[in-house]
This record gives sequence, C-alpha cells and structure tokens, in this order.
Amino acid sequence: MIKNQFKNAVRPLSIAFLCLLGISANGQDVSLKIHLSGVSKSKITLQSISGSSLKTIAENPGIKSGETAVLQIPKAQLPAEFVLRFDYQEKDTSNPYPSERHIFINQQNLELWVRPKAINHPDSTYFQKGEIENTLFVAFAKENGKKREQLGLLQNFLMNYDQPESAFFTLGTKEYEQRRLTYNSWIKSQTEQHKSTFISNGFAFQYVSPILWKGTETDRMNSVIEHYFDGMDFKNPLVLKTADIKDWMDKYVNIYGAMSTTVQLRDSLFTLAGKRAIEQARKGHPLVYGWMVDYFYNGFESFNMTAGIKMLEPYLNDPLCLTAKRKAIEQRLKGMETLVNGSVAPDFSWTLSSGKSVQFHQFKTEAKYKLVLFWSAECQHCKELLDKLHPWYQQAANREMMDVFAISLDETETEIPAWEKAKVNLPAFKHKRAEQGIRSPEAGAYFVLSTPTLILVDAKTNKIVAQPETIEQLQAAMK
Repeated sequence: MIKNQFKNAVRPLSIAFLCLLGISANGQDVSLKIHLSGVSKSKITLQSISGSSLKTIAENPGIKSGETAVLQIPKAQLPAEFVLRFDYQEKDTSNPYPSERHIFINQQNLELWVRPKAINHPDSTYFQKGEIENTLFVAFAKENGKKREQLGLLQNFLMNYDQPESAFFTLGTKEYEQRRLTYNSWIKSQTEQHKSTFISNGFAFQYVSPILWKGTETDRMNSVIEHYFDGMDFKNPLVLKTADIKDWMDKYVNIYGAMSTTVQLRDSLFTLAGKRAIEQARKGHPLVYGWMVDYFYNGFESFNMTAGIKMLEPYLNDPLCLTAKRKAIEQRLKGMETLVNGSVAPDFSWTLSSGKSVQFHQFKTEAKYKLVLFWSAECQHCKELLDKLHPWYQQAANREMMDVFAISLDETETEIPAWEKAKVNLPAFKHKRAEQGIRSPEAGAYFVLSTPTLILVDAKTNKIVAQPETIEQLQAAMK
C-alpha cells in the first residue's frame, strides 16, 4: 500500500437510486437489542463500515448492568458491517474504557447479550439462537482458517525450497495447485450456498491466485498481478459495503510498490496499477467502477502523482462511472492545466505585521523568490516537511534567496489552536490562516486539495518557477 494513503468513502445515495443501481434497501428498519452485564454501566455506539470509513448510525448515551438498550438501524444503511463499541465503566467512579466488536446486520432483528470486558468471547457475548449473519461468519472464518493454513504451509515451503529444479519440487507445486483449485472451488460453493446472506459478498476476497513457480521474482509478481482479479465479481455492488475491499486493493497496490526502486518508477507503476484495476472494474457495476476511480484518485492525490491523476480524466466522461470524486478530480485537472511553470501565480491579499493589507504580487522584497506554502498543523506530511524545511530556511543564505508565505488551512475548533501553537516554532516564515480552510479563495485559486502544497514564485515577475514536493526539488529549482 502507498503509505496507507489510499482511502475512500462512497457517498451515500438516495434509496431509490440505490435500488435502481441494484443495491436494494431492506423493507424495514432493523433493531439491535443489547443486554448489558459484567460492568457498572456503558455508552453504546454503532458505526457502519463502508470501504473502511466509519459513520455513527445509532448510539445510546448509557445503560446500567442488567438493563437493555435497543438501537434502530435505518433500512437505508443495510445490509452492512458495523463496529459495535462500548465505553464501559467497571464501577460508577471508574473512567470509561473502550471495547469493540465487528458485527454484521442484514434483514434480521438481533438480540445480543454482552459483557464488554469479554466482548469477543463466545461464552460471554453471544447472539440469540437462530441468528444468521454473525453465526455464519464465525463458522466460515473457522473453516476458512483451517483450509488456508494448510495451503499457506505448503506455499511457504515451496517458496523457500532450495532445489526448484528437482522432481520433488515439481510434485510439490502440482500438489499446491491442486489444493489451490480445491480451495477456490470451496470458496465459490460457499458463496453460492449462502448467497442470500450479506457476509457471502466478502468471500470472494479470499480467492487465491495462481503462482508462477518458475522464473524470476519479477515474473512471479507479474503473474500474481495478471490473475489478481480472477475471483472477483465487479458486477456486485455490495462488495463496497464490506471492510475487505480496501485491504484487498491495498495488497494489490503493494505488489507494484515492491517492484518500485525509484520515485519515478513508483509513480509509473502505480499509474499502471490504477489503469489496470479501473479497466477491470469498468466491466462491472457503475458504483464499483466509480469506487475504483475514487480509490486511486485518493492515492494519487496524497502523493501528488500528476500522471496518475491525468490518467483518470477519460473516466470522468463516462456516464457509467459513478465516482464520488468527480468534482475534486475535475478541479485537480483544471489546476494542473492552469498552474504550470511560467504562468502568473494567483494573487491574494496579505496582512503585514503593521496591520496593513497588501497584495501578494505587490509584496516588496529583496529576495529572488517567494514560496507559497499551504499547510495544516495536524497534517503529518506537513510536519515531516516542515521539520526539514524550517531549519534549512533559517540558514542566512536561504533566507536571502526566498520569502516564505505559509498559509494555514486549519479551520476547526481543534485545528486553530494547534496552528497557533505550531507557528510559534516556525518564526522564520510569514504566517496567515485562510478563514475557510480548503474552501478558501486562496486554496481555490491554487487548486489545493491536500497539504502540504508548495509553489515557488519569481519575486519580480510573479510567475511560477516550480511546484516542488521536497526540499531537494526546491533547492534544484532555486539554482
């Protein structure tokens, strides 16, 4: 995975639209009745998982031991995987302590007996007799674990065997292939047998691709890539409501990452990974197709991979691509066309220490360059950059060459105090906070969608010189 940055959340659509697209909402709301025991009291929160994003669906501010809480899950949110969280107190005077359990809810009303301190122990926390989804999940996970363990043991043995040309190794690979086919056949049969359940939509993620035992390590990885999507049904939109799809795609991207030896090769390979994956998803359901575009856009944007973002452009013109990021991608593409080296940098107002307001273009300086830096105090990438940039800039020669205009995009009640504190440690920069954050005129003019963003400007002409991502690139541009 690319630094765990490939993140996505599918925007909620209307019930009618979901039905039109094949994701049928259930006929009525579902209730989750919870019996609490083993602690003094607890707050209860139910959060839905969709492509690894969390959204609170229902909560109870607190019940005591021996009491029962009933949570109502709207039909529009079903079926789905949820995180059931308890913030419990062992005694009335104790501090709250969290415990969580993943549960699946489809069309069945559920009743759950819970001891939060043993929330994943079947003797202490269990559903009513006849419960379907979670009972099946436990049974499937247990059987699946046994089957994959044996397959994994044989695979590891063959991977590390030092005589790949021997007859014994050949027999081993044949045995592995037979077991792999048998296992995949079992996955397929389980999916068909339990197709009325929601959790069966996640079984396909267990599919095991063939392994090319002969050839180089690169040959082997290319073989895995070629067959990675063999077991997936992209026509099924319910896979988007599982927590597995993002992890599954992260593993796919990881394969390309393992082959990357330079930043340039990384960008090229990840762009190729996106193209291949989107083309596969394009053959399936419009929602799955759109999710795939969103997944790669988020990853490309986090690393400012312009080639990857440019690759997404044709899919925006496809009416079957139901991307939730269309506006953001279009804005990013427009920015790539507008903010090019040699073009005049967008102007904005700046307040001097005297309190007087001046336009960026009219800012008087003896320096050769002006650096516009969009950042956020709670952005980890920003912290990593500034930990290097500010000490480097404090060197006299660098300060003479450039003025730094640091524009904060912090806007929430927690972000603003963090910015106030962080800028104290960055005294060499000129500071400003854009009132509307990422939606501010300054961020809009520079098409900023993520932080940090740097634009190096010629102080005399106000033309863009470079858009560096690292200090090394900045130094190279200033020569």
